[in-house]
Amino acid sequence: MAQNDTFNALLLQEGDPRPIAEVSTLNPADLPAGEVLVAVEHSGLNYKDAMILNGLGRLVREYPHVPGIDLAGTVTESSDARYRPGDHVLLTGWHVGERYWGGFAEYARVHGDWLTPMPDTLDARGAMIVGTAGFTAMLAIEALEHGEITPGTGEILVTGASGGVGNLAIALLAALGYRVVAATGRPENARHLEALGARSIVPRGELAERPDRPLLSERWAGVIDSVGGDTLAHALAETQARGVVAACGLAGGAGLTTTVIPFLLRGIRLQGIDSVQYPATDRERVWQRIGDLLPTEVLERCLAKEVGLSQLPQRAEALLAGQIRGRVLVTPTDH
Repeated sequence: MAQNDTFNALLLQEGDPRPIAEVSTLNPADLPAGEVLVAVEHSGLNYKDAMILNGLGRLVREYPHVPGIDLAGTVTESSDARYRPGDHVLLTGWHVGERYWGGFAEYARVHGDWLTPMPDTLDARGAMIVGTAGFTAMLAIEALEHGEITPGTGEILVTGASGGVGNLAIALLAALGYRVVAATGRPENARHLEALGARSIVPRGELAERPDRPLLSERWAGVIDSVGGDTLAHALAETQARGVVAACGLAGGAGLTTTVIPFLLRGIRLQGIDSVQYPATDRERVWQRIGDLLPTEVLERCLAKEVGLSQLPQRAEALLAGQIRGRVLVTPTDH
């Protein structure tokens, strides 16, 4: 890419009460340092991206800034011996899109250590329908597996089922043979969730309040929770003995009011899921597994909308309001 070439990016400038987002024209000299230049084919809109676009959580400290915590595309330049022009790669995590410029642009320059080779079962579109949401869901499932929760152990509760993590967790669990119960506050999505593999639907209201006792009737062999707050407390109280609860989100609040009783009397494990700094040495294996489990037709069912850069601020507000089902795919060349 020549130094006088230009490309489009969603650039954030500091503003009050939220950053100012504009599709801007940049050139390679504007990009940060890094060994690999990637032509971005797709990105995805995640909950964290929506927070960044709305200036929540002080996730971005320096402006101007290009957000986008995920990206997938083709290497065009590389000084890293592991990558050559023409290689297909993806990136999630490592605080890209937060501390470092991210994937809401036609080009991104990044460090080679942050990249993962594209699995042979995925392309850039499929990888970004999965994105951080699906990668997190797969890590949560592996937490259940490490706790010896098998398809025969009992039902798995997925909270926040209508969101990106929820959709992909249901699809992955179903592909592995688990019996999935989906909790959602949007009953109009029931058929969609069942098509992804949910065996039954639980209204969000049944789980939304903090339990009035430390232990409730045992219902779940395992839980994948992207909501947090009182929903997580309720799920803990209903998890069966030696069950595993994987906590991977805070859409319903960062607080957690519970007791140690579920851990002491039922031996429940509460496992936090960190997809940002997950070891690079194991990422390729996890991505290959996702691609093996989810064919294209299933991935497309998880897709809510495909948008360009200029539509991202509006979609971010809708995502924070819980109005989007599944994943939003970003195509930076369509703005």
